[in-house]
Amino acid sequence: MINGKLYHGAALYPELWSRDVLMRDIAAMKEAGINVVRMGEFAWSVLEPEEGRIDIGFFVEVIGLLYDNGIETVMCTPTPAPPIWMSHGHPERMHVNERGGVMNHGARQHVCTNNAYFRERAAIITERIAQAVGRLPGLVAWQLDNEFKAHVADCLCSSCKKLWQRWLERRYGTIEALNAAWGTNVWSQTYRRFEEVPQPGPTPFLHNSSLRTMYRLFTMEQIAEFADEQAAIIRRYSAAPITHNSNIPFHLDNERLFRNLDFASFDSYASRENAHAYLFNCDLWRNLKPGKAFWVMETSPSFAASLESYASPHPIGYVKAEAAAAYALGAGGFCYWLWRQQRTGSEQPHGSVVSAWGEPTIGYRSVLEAEAARRELEPVLLASRPARAEVAITYSDRAKAFLQTEPHRKLNYRGLMNDFYKRFLALGFYRDVVPEGGELTGYKLLFTPFLPYVSSEFLQRALKWVAEGGIWVAGPLTGGRTAEHTIPVEAGLGELEGWAGVKTVYTYPMDGTGSVGEAFGVTAPLSLWSAVFAPAGRETAVVGTIAAGLTPGMAFATERRHGRGKIVMLGSLPYGEAGDLLLQKLIGHYAGEAGVALQSDVTPGTLVVPRTGDDGHDLWVIINMDGLGGTVTLPREGLDAVTGRKTAAGAFAVAAYECRAIRMEK
Repeated sequence: MINGKLYHGAALYPELWSRDVLMRDIAAMKEAGINVVRMGEFAWSVLEPEEGRIDIGFFVEVIGLLYDNGIETVMCTPTPAPPIWMSHGHPERMHVNERGGVMNHGARQHVCTNNAYFRERAAIITERIAQAVGRLPGLVAWQLDNEFKAHVADCLCSSCKKLWQRWLERRYGTIEALNAAWGTNVWSQTYRRFEEVPQPGPTPFLHNSSLRTMYRLFTMEQIAEFADEQAAIIRRYSAAPITHNSNIPFHLDNERLFRNLDFASFDSYASRENAHAYLFNCDLWRNLKPGKAFWVMETSPSFAASLESYASPHPIGYVKAEAAAAYALGAGGFCYWLWRQQRTGSEQPHGSVVSAWGEPTIGYRSVLEAEAARRELEPVLLASRPARAEVAITYSDRAKAFLQTEPHRKLNYRGLMNDFYKRFLALGFYRDVVPEGGELTGYKLLFTPFLPYVSSEFLQRALKWVAEGGIWVAGPLTGGRTAEHTIPVEAGLGELEGWAGVKTVYTYPMDGTGSVGEAFGVTAPLSLWSAVFAPAGRETAVVGTIAAGLTPGMAFATERRHGRGKIVMLGSLPYGEAGDLLLQKLIGHYAGEAGVALQSDVTPGTLVVPRTGDDGHDLWVIINMDGLGGTVTLPREGLDAVTGRKTAAGAFAVAAYECRAIRMEK
């Protein structure tokens, strides 16, 4: 927790407005309870209007004015929107998309972040800002850039081509090793030297899977190195912690990105109907930097919009519930984009706290409600910590890259994961979403859905954890590809198969084949590219049988003991209402076997966040997210941690968007 407080903030753009407007905004922010602002991410042309003519004095003054009024600052590096002097007449510096299109100056992210000249100027402006503001008392944190790779994916410019070929040489050593790993004899794609390996640009049909996926991984690594470079510069002049505002859809490896940053942050504009996606982010970002509070760096007080589209405004009460959920799940900051509506540009219609003419917007009341919730919860949350979950779901941006290369029928990793995650919410299980390299110690039950490549390193850690008593549910779409995005030839699911005690007899798409599975007393249709198993020994038990389709009588789910734990294979995805029930039965069955205790009897749409008080007491933060109200069964008597009133064991009701904190008796 930064400075021992919960932050409630908004993005501010003082460079776009007069000093008079700035002073009115500062007064209005104090009145609304805003105690932190984020600024500077798009101000490069203000700070350096001509190459080499740099003046940071304006932001030094603004940080001082804010601090004098009790408002702290997250300062950003302004690199997502390079000025015209960098772009004009220099197409070689611009981002090139996979169709060969060269970006024009405008919007943002138009310059290639791998271009050497861009890197040089980015380092200079970052250093000058860090020198000027790095030790100011109002500076609470740094944000690098803004939403890396939100609008662009892989760049195919000449700078990237050279770096790509060097990256391949470091990875494979020899061109012969690359050819062997990628199987380039297919379609005469064999290369004679690394300089011949192309980028995944326009072709008559699809690129080799290895080339496509490796280029995505290369891009992810390069942008993380850029973040490392900026962070290293800042740390020479400032002790304030550094983050970046990321999100799952962006073309990033978030685990690698945050490795060398100090805390994790994300942006989310999920609607009430997609509250599960918002909660998924909270559960993941909490675990990208374990033990450190994450921030919600951007969300809307009402609705997201641009010149071309808009979302529906949040119902009154939902933003308060969003804020309470974030803080309870481990957030140290909850911030809006943006404070004052922009009067120009491409996001003029976007929801804000105040309008371009300075009046409260439709979202202003929601901001006041969120601030009231923050003030109410802050003493309780500062004296407690989120409990360690017993159930973990593995998240992998590398898996996302594999599914972008091989999406089957337009599968979307984010959608698959969010849908899978919803079932844990419905069952009331408190859960962690853990990055692929995350620590497994302390969990009782692990799920790794949609993980095409299971690395040897992950496999060995998981096997050790299983041997010590954990239950690992692997699948669906797990284990069927190698590190180079090829099909394993020793076994259908590679090394995992032997440890699971199965033989993969067939892999094929079950959609449209009439395939039906039976497991845990439920019959449901099966879908997606699936693996069909036969037990490879008497130790392996079939727990899910295919009852109809192309392979009746064969297994789609198995289990096998390993040490004191168990490996469960799920070869296909049940779907529809019956499929949802089957998966819930599977989750509940293995949670029971694993002895998972952190589960609440809660109605759909209501969230329970268990926390542990510094005094050893258990605390439940209960939040209604759907606006319908809900109930939860309290396991024992307690006290309302805010009002001090006693609460009885048994059914406990919360109203629409209400938040309650209950301190359980020991």
